[in-house]
Amino acid sequence: MRARAAYIYIRGEYVNERLALQRAVAEAYAKGFLGKDACGSGVDFDVNVHWGAGAYICGEETALIESLEGKQGKPRLKPPFPANVGLYGCPSTVTNVETVAVAPTILRRGPEWFAGFGRQNNRGTKLFCISGHVNRPCTVEDELSIPLRELIEKHAGGVRGGWDNLLCVIPGGSSVPLLPKAVCDDVLMDFDALKEAQSGLGTAAVIVMDKSTDVIDAIARLSYFYKHESCGQCTPCREGTGWLYSLMQRMRSGDARLEEIDMLWEVRETFSFLLTFFSERAATATATTEARNHCSHLAFSLTSHSLFLSFLSLSPPLSLPLSPSRPPSPSPSLSLPLS
Repeated sequence: MRARAAYIYIRGEYVNERLALQRAVAEAYAKGFLGKDACGSGVDFDVNVHWGAGAYICGEETALIESLEGKQGKPRLKPPFPANVGLYGCPSTVTNVETVAVAPTILRRGPEWFAGFGRQNNRGTKLFCISGHVNRPCTVEDELSIPLRELIEKHAGGVRGGWDNLLCVIPGGSSVPLLPKAVCDDVLMDFDALKEAQSGLGTAAVIVMDKSTDVIDAIARLSYFYKHESCGQCTPCREGTGWLYSLMQRMRSGDARLEEIDMLWEVRETFSFLLTFFSERAATATATTEARNHCSHLAFSLTSHSLFLSFLSLSPPLSLPLSPSRPPSPSPSLSLPLS
């Protein structure tokens, strides 16, 4: 690439992680791995650690570049793409540290070694961040296609209260659909298996929820996160994420109406035309109703794509006190305000 500098961008909240990273970079300079004549190659190469102000949107590559340049972290219109006009107007490659970090090991051991992990079309290893109702929250590197149950029990000490106490799992961060326990029993942690389960691997941030979880409350909390993290550049996202959170608050209190569940699907379609996937991910609180044995149960999802997850198989059955027969009250219009 003939690059002369690299920038490692880290969220501002990760103070201890940043300090550890800076110590590692300083050690690399002291050993001659970085700086003038790096590794005796005759090439000068510098690595800079930059920490932002904690904006989720800076995970989008052009928003990250804007933040590095000292501007607000807001996505750029593309084209031009960073490969042509990137940081400070120079051609730039933006990639995850995880991707770069595994490259030296692949070069040392060979691609066949790395491809020996996982199954067909899902080769290699992955960093799994396991949190929630487990005995030992952790971040661990393991092979793709490992069963979800084995991953949780092997590295995180199992579900709090035992596997039978499991309610559901978010397998890839808050932007992918939840998986009920019945699916978690056998599902593999790779791209194809989770796609077949109507979810996704995403960032491999595994969030475990046991039967003490109020799923409606959990989804409302995630809706608040996306409302808070919207960069505000696109009006439907800026206004719509707050609208979604307000709707979820009504669902929490049992003051929602059945027709508002379908409105969530319509809002997602509006979000799909914006600059980034952020707003689609913000539509994390989506509900449908399904009648079974003359009883309506709620189906929730957390996703940026399919927006569907059925909780009909959960025990005990989840229910939401909707009030379809109450007198009509003003509800937000799907025509989101422009100001």
